[in-house]
Amino acid sequence: ELVMKDERTDLAVLRIDTNGQTLPMLDFADTRNIAVGDLVLAIGNPFGVGQTVTSGIISALARTDVGVSDYSSFIQTDASINPGNSGGALVNLNGELVGINVASFNPRGSAAGNIGLGFAIPSNLAKEIMRQLMAFGEVRRGSLGLEAETAQSQAEPFTKGAWVSRVYRGSPAE
Repeated sequence: ELVMKDERTDLAVLRIDTNGQTLPMLDFADTRNIAVGDLVLAIGNPFGVGQTVTSGIISALARTDVGVSDYSSFIQTDASINPGNSGGALVNLNGELVGINVASFNPRGSAAGNIGLGFAIPSNLAKEIMRQLMAFGEVRRGSLGLEAETAQSQAEPFTKGAWVSRVYRGSPAE
């Protein structure tokens, strides 16, 4: 049963009737301690064929602009992530949750299959989203209410800092 969800990260808190049985749980890895090159396993149900496990490495950290959401710090892996793997676990070799698989990238579309560009939400973020949903029923995000660019992207005489290009009405920045 869906209890609550966060649209921006596509994460949710579910209630499962276990009929009094205890379900197995994964420990959360601290994603501040993962590195490019770490071995990982992706668990899912690609194309609805049944549960699978694929292996790979963490290819990159803090990936942005992957076209999934406005969230901008995905874990990139070359472990095969295809349609149907979304929501599946990305785990390290200690069996700890490193991330939650959310997307694969293929210029020919998601139905074309995996080309080694899969993305996962880091477990530290998933844990914080879960904590806030359970505590407040929503995710509370901070916002300054502005858009900025680095000074290097602007003309002289600016060489350091940020260039504020837009301030939103009613925001703290205003």
